[in-house]
Amino acid sequence: MSKIMWGFLLGVLAIGAQAQGPGNRHASQKGVDRITKEVRHELVMLPYYSVFDDLAYKVDGDTVTLFGAVTRPTLKSDAENAVKKIEGVERVINNIEVLPVSSNDNQIRRAVYRAIYAQPGLDMYSLRAVPTIHIIVKNGNVTLTGAVANEGDKERANIAANGVPGVFSVKNDIQVGP
Repeated sequence: MSKIMWGFLLGVLAIGAQAQGPGNRHASQKGVDRITKEVRHELVMLPYYSVFDDLAYKVDGDTVTLFGAVTRPTLKSDAENAVKKIEGVERVINNIEVLPVSSNDNQIRRAVYRAIYAQPGLDMYSLRAVPTIHIIVKNGNVTLTGAVANEGDKERANIAANGVPGVFSVKNDIQVGP
């Protein structure tokens, strides 16, 4: 199962609870859909969530599993606490990784950001509070996540990130959306 975040949209995978009978299943799916929508809202509203963080989640009945990688340990706990408060959520499994503190990684993050968002056409993805292309750097290795409108934009972001000095590798997990 992909743990990829669809950029600002936070790609959602909702798995409905298995209930008996068609009426219960429909009501149960409505509850899962509501929780899914609220989890997405709570995560994108986190004050320190940025282009350098990747948050994803899975809803399975009344259990929410959080995935991704963040630059601040407080963001990991803030995400868990925000999701715990949602009505209908009984359990939160927090699998968010806190990235190691590294001045070299911070320098690479800024350089990759400039390289990607300085590209004509890719600059439009930076116009949101949290840009849609996310840049995750761990020990000099870059992972690009999020969403773009077409395959050409995905490839241009990949080329820009690969051109940054000090980057060991680039994994391009950007999704192409409608």
